[in-house]
Amino acid sequence: MKIVFAGTPEFAAVALQALHQAGFEIPLVLTQPDRPAGRGMHLQPSAVKQYAVAHNIPVAQPLSLRMDSKDPQLAAEAKEAHERLLATEYDAMVVAAYGLILPRSTLDIKPCINIHGSLLPRWRGAAPIHRAIEAGDAETGVTIMQMEEGLDTGPMLLIERLPIGPHDTTGLLHDKLAAMGAAMCVKVMQKMEQGIIEAVPQPEAGVTYAAKISKEEAALDFTASAQEIGRKIRAFNPFPGAHAVVNGVTIKLWQAEVLDADSSAPAGQVLAADAQHGIVVACGSGALRLTELQKPGGKRLPAAEFIKGFPLDSLRFD
Repeated sequence: MKIVFAGTPEFAAVALQALHQAGFEIPLVLTQPDRPAGRGMHLQPSAVKQYAVAHNIPVAQPLSLRMDSKDPQLAAEAKEAHERLLATEYDAMVVAAYGLILPRSTLDIKPCINIHGSLLPRWRGAAPIHRAIEAGDAETGVTIMQMEEGLDTGPMLLIERLPIGPHDTTGLLHDKLAAMGAAMCVKVMQKMEQGIIEAVPQPEAGVTYAAKISKEEAALDFTASAQEIGRKIRAFNPFPGAHAVVNGVTIKLWQAEVLDADSSAPAGQVLAADAQHGIVVACGSGALRLTELQKPGGKRLPAAEFIKGFPLDSLRFD
């Protein structure tokens, strides 16, 4: 079975590797154009492109797949990509975190299978892992579905569940779901190759949407509950990094523990900042013990190390 693969970040690269190592022929990989990254802002290939190049798999990097784009350059690139797909011999396309919308013209060529990091129909959209943690969901998972023009609305081919642990960050959960999704995709494609796969429509109830994460929403409001703030810290680790301002300095907060104790102190007040108690901050209800922090230009540090270079006694997070 020949598979065209479309994906961009590490989540997708894990699936590409699994399909390739399972023996599926990959005649073409679609991925987003190289982007500036790092301190020098040099152009960097996506994780998917790096794997493809390392294994001599042809790569295409169109800016768009929409041939009806009003931008002549985008329309021309989309047409070229479309013609290349038509000229490529393949049985199905697998899509994982590609980052471009697949138009009807692409979907109509061959079946398109998507790896989505949530229990559909919950958390359709761009940031399902972040939103599941932020919302306090007890579990998440991966859905393999057949793509259609709607946003993650297609019929399901396979769904598997995974509990969300109390210390899971988006980074940790991402890695678990990437491995799960890769194994599931191999299983689905093997069944498709044998002609024994069945698609099940998504339930009509329980639809939610996972909006793209913005840097602005990572600013913490300590008038919220400790539970809510703790979830945000985990959800925004590693990107964009939850942060708050203390003594005029923006501090990133990477790890925290939720405490049951309430305090009459104003929200954001530092209740303790020492080796014995750690950094404890009052919230709208409850309190947080901050366990990993980072000041501008510095490294992530455990709380005990952080306060050696940034005393927090009697200060307040705004």
